[in-house]
Amino acid sequence: MTILIIGLVLFLGVHFTRALAPAIRQRIIEQRGENAWKGAYTLISLLGFGLIIWGYGIARDASEVYWVAPEALRPVVWLVVLVAFVLVISGNGPRSHIRAMVRHPMTIGVLLWAAAHLAINGDTAAIVLFGSFSVWSLVVAWSAYRRPVPADLPPASWAADAVAVVVGVGLWVLFLVWGHLYLFGVSPY
Repeated sequence: MTILIIGLVLFLGVHFTRALAPAIRQRIIEQRGENAWKGAYTLISLLGFGLIIWGYGIARDASEVYWVAPEALRPVVWLVVLVAFVLVISGNGPRSHIRAMVRHPMTIGVLLWAAAHLAINGDTAAIVLFGSFSVWSLVVAWSAYRRPVPADLPPASWAADAVAVVVGVGLWVLFLVWGHLYLFGVSPY
């Protein structure tokens, strides 16, 4: 569990900086430059992500189970994760109508993904992993929605919506049919 927690602290810690420590982030950018900040951010994120994957794999095998979700919940989780995939893709592409409406679709997508996985996985490692991402998403969303909407945003594009939906659904199908089992050793159904 220690490796998982260290990974979460590194990964989510650096991702918390804009919401919880914007002055520190800005000071580093001013002193070292934006590229230095992005480089350190990327390295810390990758290290943390690697430790999360490794640590979760180890911790999952030794976790105590607090609840077992009913099988009937699985299709609901699939649908929530489908929406999460579309939102995350929408948050990383050109400005779409989805992005214009939700404002921070990646953060909301991560929240849906984490909450869905938390509902279906009741062991200690899952509670720590998905609970941490749920808390991160809530804090970052709260912070992001408090910032004003920039006035100079480009117009929303229906093509960007179509790409987000097609790519999101495609990745979701890939994960559901093959990727989840192959990458994480757990079948989603």
